[in-house]
Amino acid sequence: MIGARNVTLAYGKRILFDEVNINFVKGNCYGVIGANGAGKSTFLKILSGEIEPNKGSVEITPGERLAVLKQNQFEFDDDTVLNTVMKGHKKLWEIMHEREAIYAKADFTEEDGMRAGELEGEFGEMGGYEAESNAGSLLSDLGVTENYHQSLLKDIPGNLKVRVLLTQSLFGNPDILLLDEPTNGLDIETIGWLENFLADYENIVLVVSHDRHFLDAVCTHVADVDKQKIKLFTGNYTFWYESSQLMSRQINDKNKKVEEKRQALLDFIARFSANASKSKQATSRKKALEKLTIEDIQPSNRKYPGIIFQPLREVGNQILNVENLSKKLDGRVLFDKVNFSLNKGQKVAFLSKDPLAVTSFFEIVNGNQTADGGMFEWGTTITKAYLPMENNEFFTEGLTLLDWLRQFVPPNITDADEPFLRGFLGKMLFSGDDITKKTNVLSGGEKVRCMISRMMLQNPNVVVLDQPTNHLDLESIQSFNEGCNIFPGVVLITSHDHTFMQTVANRVIELTPKGIIDRLMTFDEYMEDARVKLLREEMYN
Repeated sequence: MIGARNVTLAYGKRILFDEVNINFVKGNCYGVIGANGAGKSTFLKILSGEIEPNKGSVEITPGERLAVLKQNQFEFDDDTVLNTVMKGHKKLWEIMHEREAIYAKADFTEEDGMRAGELEGEFGEMGGYEAESNAGSLLSDLGVTENYHQSLLKDIPGNLKVRVLLTQSLFGNPDILLLDEPTNGLDIETIGWLENFLADYENIVLVVSHDRHFLDAVCTHVADVDKQKIKLFTGNYTFWYESSQLMSRQINDKNKKVEEKRQALLDFIARFSANASKSKQATSRKKALEKLTIEDIQPSNRKYPGIIFQPLREVGNQILNVENLSKKLDGRVLFDKVNFSLNKGQKVAFLSKDPLAVTSFFEIVNGNQTADGGMFEWGTTITKAYLPMENNEFFTEGLTLLDWLRQFVPPNITDADEPFLRGFLGKMLFSGDDITKKTNVLSGGEKVRCMISRMMLQNPNVVVLDQPTNHLDLESIQSFNEGCNIFPGVVLITSHDHTFMQTVANRVIELTPKGIIDRLMTFDEYMEDARVKLLREEMYN
């Protein structure tokens, strides 16, 4: 067990936590959610002892080992990859080195022999004799191949360092596992492996993540950080979100009879309890939901932005034609022989094993880069809105939010006065004096929300989204996802957010160095299709 007792933390006048009391128990995985800046990562640091609260304490069951996903990629630069992982089990690492130091002595005494015997016993109980092979297996499972295991951490690619630190936190079966954004830098296959690993994990896990599919796959409970408190809710993220939205609607529906509301809630709980039996966390989540009472369901206090794209006109028959498009970077083929046409009603998920391929493709079809070969053509009826992955070039001048948005008013809009512009900013939760804030001091999430305001202002019938969930909190991601679902136009999207890709797309195009794979199916169907798997191997080899 790990828990907080009357934990209070403030930075000046800003209070993050006020008298927080909460327990986390064995067998459960807790998804820690909350708006950007609410204190999710800070709370994990309080639990780990990295941050001392102003008041209160953290209690851990005596003898239980806590492991944390480290964020500092330079801390272990001079260690080998394998040693970095094994350092995750501090006690085992200390015993290993004390044991080696004793055996290396030239004047080995009887006392040394006694101590060595004690250490051998402890070493064996901790699984020390299998530690190196276990660490190696974990690394390989997380995509760090054996040829890197004896390399220094500073000498391996940056994306692999993240995986090594994740392996370090998982190593040795810790009693309490604290993970802050563990899916960062992982591909879809590796995220799937981590989901399965945590679904089978029998100890305590607390995880901060903006990946809703990941939270749904691993979490038995949600810990909601809101208004300086933390509340526990049974179920995964989707259950928390849908139940809180249902309760909010029922509270607002004053005309509905109490018994009807009660039955609707009971039906909702029963439906999710049945679905839980199909999940990876089936047993623990189903049991938890079966014990749930209506009184446990509470409305969310969160504010959700209004992301609504309203086309001025429907797309015509010609949307986008691409012929033999190709692009190289530093001699590396990003994609080649790209040929396809878009049709009405299509929402296309783009992916590639090369992270730069889709970004380069989107930049090309939006006129910001040139291809090495081939051509593309947009239809005459098309009005595009593009959300690039990098947006810093849009925020170089210190304009107010109001003046910044005014730059992007389309020529056909002649009455873009302050109330008109405030409406678009207000939908993205910029209200009151927020519009006088200077754009050069905005956070990453605020910049993305400004860019979405800019997109909505265009009244597009085609939206192009390159990693749209970057920097956004779960509330904004949820709203963005729903906005794309109801959008009547065409969507081109690439995202690390599995749920976004699965729920929006009805077509998948994968860019490879040998051409494209193009299928009219959902993202999950594509990833699970046996014929597609064989074709992917062929295209990348």
